[in-house]
Amino acid sequence: MTKDTTVLLNEKRIFNPNAETVEKANVKDWEAEIEKGKDFKRYWAEKAEQFHWFKKWDTVLDDSNKPFYKWFTGGRINLTYNAVDRWIKTEKRNQVAILYANENGDEKKVTYYELYLAVNKFANRLKNLGVKKGERVAMYLPMCPELLVAMLACAKIGAVHNVIYSGLSVGAVVERINDSKAKILVTADGTFRRGKVIELKKITDEALLRCPTVETTIVVEHTGTPIKTSDLSGKEIFYRRFMEKETAECEPEPMESEDPLFILYTSGSTGKPKGVLHTTAGYMVGVATTTRNIFDIHNDDLWWCTGDVGWITGHSYAVYGPLLLGTTTLIYEGAPDFPGPGIWWEIVEKYGVTKFYTSPTAIRHLMRYGNKYPNSYDLSSLKVLGTVGEPMNPEAWMWFYKNIGGEKAPIMDTWWQTETGMHLIAPLPSTALKPGSVTKPFPGIDADIVDEEGNSVPLGKGGYLVVRNPWPAMFRTLYKDKQRYLDTYWNKIPGVYTAGDMARRDEDGYFWIQGRSDDVLKIAGHRVGTAEVESAFVSHPAVAEAAVIGKSDPIKGQVIKAFVILKEGYKLKTRLMENQTKLIEDLERHLRYELGPVAVVGEIVQVDSLPKTRSGKIMRRVLRAQENGEDLGDTSTLED
Repeated sequence: MTKDTTVLLNEKRIFNPNAETVEKANVKDWEAEIEKGKDFKRYWAEKAEQFHWFKKWDTVLDDSNKPFYKWFTGGRINLTYNAVDRWIKTEKRNQVAILYANENGDEKKVTYYELYLAVNKFANRLKNLGVKKGERVAMYLPMCPELLVAMLACAKIGAVHNVIYSGLSVGAVVERINDSKAKILVTADGTFRRGKVIELKKITDEALLRCPTVETTIVVEHTGTPIKTSDLSGKEIFYRRFMEKETAECEPEPMESEDPLFILYTSGSTGKPKGVLHTTAGYMVGVATTTRNIFDIHNDDLWWCTGDVGWITGHSYAVYGPLLLGTTTLIYEGAPDFPGPGIWWEIVEKYGVTKFYTSPTAIRHLMRYGNKYPNSYDLSSLKVLGTVGEPMNPEAWMWFYKNIGGEKAPIMDTWWQTETGMHLIAPLPSTALKPGSVTKPFPGIDADIVDEEGNSVPLGKGGYLVVRNPWPAMFRTLYKDKQRYLDTYWNKIPGVYTAGDMARRDEDGYFWIQGRSDDVLKIAGHRVGTAEVESAFVSHPAVAEAAVIGKSDPIKGQVIKAFVILKEGYKLKTRLMENQTKLIEDLERHLRYELGPVAVVGEIVQVDSLPKTRSGKIMRRVLRAQENGEDLGDTSTLED
């Protein structure tokens, strides 16, 4: 039986916000805002007032059929109208809505008025193809303006979009199209990646042989790669031809608040991917509110979320969040280290990016190249930084804060999921920060850390991260699989949303994410969070990245097996056995110093890369399965 103990990372540094940041903040008093959010129905109703409603809601929250919650019932609204149409009647009409750039140095600027015209044309053509409200449109596109146009066009007429990340393979594309029964597919000739063109059209040609529901394919001529029209004659049309001579007037469909907006597939540890279904009004209110307050968005901001639109981060915080606030969103097509490790910082300097949101994985990767690249560029335009996707280890936090933020830009370390739709735990720029902590729940969110019976655990003890009250951007179900929805998220600990993550809360009420619940190690009866072990490894000067799993041990139950990527100039394995032993012993000593004697290392392996999803999350279950000779489960989102 596991003892009532948790191994904690010894991190005590606190960084208070500077006076200038607080003065400009949309929310200056964090604690007062949290207090205000305790009446969460009233809080979210006030946030919903900022939008244009064709008909205002009758009920803020319908919880009569828990956990199938409904928000703003009786209301009618259109997301695209609020993200695009309303801005063309203001001074934002000629403001850049989408700033597109790629690794080749190409750029394109699309104003709100130009976006409005393109969305209307695309929406009208979809209707001409017979697409009706509620029908699904699949998209397999690069990070390009046409992807945003297609998404917004669907939302304008009530079609449900299903964006498929452009790095996925044929099998994953087939599975997602067939599960959603998509009627239309929007794709491209290819996408730019590390100096090459990945030919997306070839992948879709093969996939469509097994996708009987797709009636028409729209092909964007994006890279200039010659396109061979497939044998499915009469079913394909080029984007340019698709758009020409189409009327640029399209009335928005008044959507009921709970009408579906999109389906997004997220990998499960076993079985097929989960089709997460999000609806219209609550999602819109949640993502706009969190974007505005967590990243302190103002009229003069240039926003850059590096997350691919094929994932929820891109949906919520590269597309919908910024456009609902009428800001400029930068969409970049390319890798973070090509043509060189300074490309992101070059873009920040070139365009004057003010708010920058990325993943800890990307930061840890760029740390490996040292400080010379960020130091070569003027990053003084940056006012707020943010991270998403994995727990942010303190060492990477400090590097990001010092070298990218100049010790002035606060870091918004955010915790949320595909299922939550919006940030649930995150600081605001006016918050005192602790490296590695996601601070406190966003106003209106009642998060807790509990044991297996659902009882709150004491401060400092690890437990299951749960959410006790509903929130507007929450997903409504798993597409065509309500029972899996109930079993995965609501039945494990009755009465609360179980996120599947482990966390602890410190004496100041700050949350620390320890990793997925199935990743937590149990060594001699002690809980050891993977995030804290990995943070301890990365705080050693030789280690760039680390992933740890539990390895069976006859005495301890489990010991730590670590997979480490070392920085340039370090090697774990050398010809001289004494050097190899010295570095291993040094890492073991360092881990004991950081975490205590319970952090027992069984094995350390040097690797060149770690199994990650294309959104940057380390897939520790793949490492565990390999270690134990088990089936790898769903690997459709695995990067390599």
